[in-house]
Amino acid sequence: MSKFLLLIFAIFLGACSQVQNNRSGTAEDIKPLRAEKLESTVTHTSENQPVPGPTATPEQQGQKGKWTQSGNPIDTAKFDGVIAEAEKAVKARPNDESARKTLSEAYFDRGFALTEARQYASALGDFRRALKYDPNNEEAKKWLDQIISIYDMLKKEYPKEGEEPPPLPFKKS
Repeated sequence: MSKFLLLIFAIFLGACSQVQNNRSGTAEDIKPLRAEKLESTVTHTSENQPVPGPTATPEQQGQKGKWTQSGNPIDTAKFDGVIAEAEKAVKARPNDESARKTLSEAYFDRGFALTEARQYASALGDFRRALKYDPNNEEAKKWLDQIISIYDMLKKEYPKEGEEPPPLPFKKS
């Protein structure tokens, strides 16, 4: 019985040494688990990068100032309509807190949609307008701070109040 155990032990040691010999290769033989190239956060942002396809200069788009927009064009017509209705209500009743909150929410909704479309400079303007009509809008504060912190992290200047470009024009196909 002891000879049998010694035989099994010898086979086990022999097998282990073969596996170890097979694993000792050069650095070229060892392949990394992740083949993709590591990229920085800057690589993934589209802010201040050209929009694919034919683009117009800010002056040709009717924009003034140094801020041009980037990101994906989205159809903001639904949001624009809600904002127009809410602005009419605020003009008719400027001291109505409910009308002001409705307008704040309308600007927030469009700002959030613009953020999802990576149109950060335009979204800043909508979040600022949302706070103008409802200074207690915590979500607007959070997103405004978030976008500004991204600009700061990237060491890029962000549009000051009133410098924000309009949303990118959307062309229906």
